[in-house]
Amino acid sequence: MYRRHTSKNPKTFGRRPRRRRLSTMILIFLIIGGYSIFNYFSNSQVNEITGETQYVSISPEQEVALGLQSAPSMIQQYGGLHPDQNAQELVDIVGERLVNNTIKSESGYPYDFHLLADPNIVNAFALPGGQVFITGALFMRLQNEDQLAGVLGHEIGHVIHRHGAERIAKMQLTEGLTGAAVVASGDYSTAQAAQMIGNLINMKYGRDQELESDDWGVQLMLEAGYNAEELISVMDILEDASGGKSIPEFQSSHPSPENRRQRIIESIEKYKQSIN
Repeated sequence: MYRRHTSKNPKTFGRRPRRRRLSTMILIFLIIGGYSIFNYFSNSQVNEITGETQYVSISPEQEVALGLQSAPSMIQQYGGLHPDQNAQELVDIVGERLVNNTIKSESGYPYDFHLLADPNIVNAFALPGGQVFITGALFMRLQNEDQLAGVLGHEIGHVIHRHGAERIAKMQLTEGLTGAAVVASGDYSTAQAAQMIGNLINMKYGRDQELESDDWGVQLMLEAGYNAEELISVMDILEDASGGKSIPEFQSSHPSPENRRQRIIESIEKYKQSIN
């Protein structure tokens, strides 16, 4: 006679498979995430200029190669090089003065300074390895050579501090942890949450980098004989270019202009004493 099977405790039916699945998800996350964390912290190098131990996954030679490879696409993205050769020559002169008369000369990176044609986007940036760019829109807003030195000195600071290599390693870590969450859960919403957390981590890291580069910009300006107080004026120009509007610093990849001004003033006082 056929007898229908009934569980003695219906409330526990199906609980074990769910527990096994949860345990498997945790194990997968720990394996993939643990490997990403181990790989990040096992790749460290000492920066010869700053003396800081940094977590980076590429060598200085690879940084140079990456910058040279990426430079043409950056130039194309911003409308090509600026047609004013006199303006480009000024950028080269100021850049070379910052490079040849400061501690930067010990870093070994080859530098190229590019004035981009873009008349609308107010921006300056540096690729790993020494490729430095400033848009025509920002260049035309600058009022003197010292302000140009402040902009270029800031970007040289990014290169010296190997911020590009640091961000590459940090993004690899973030992608590894995000991938671990996706594989473990199979849930797209979880992936979105993990990516959001990763973006916040990298945004905070970006703000620290900007402040470090402001500090380097001040040092390089003073060593090269420029008026470092003009870097404060650059903050005014950037704020004016944004229409005076800014989002909360926590949600921005850059520190607030007011915060940067104060830190620049502190750097000027610090380096004036040590240089003089």
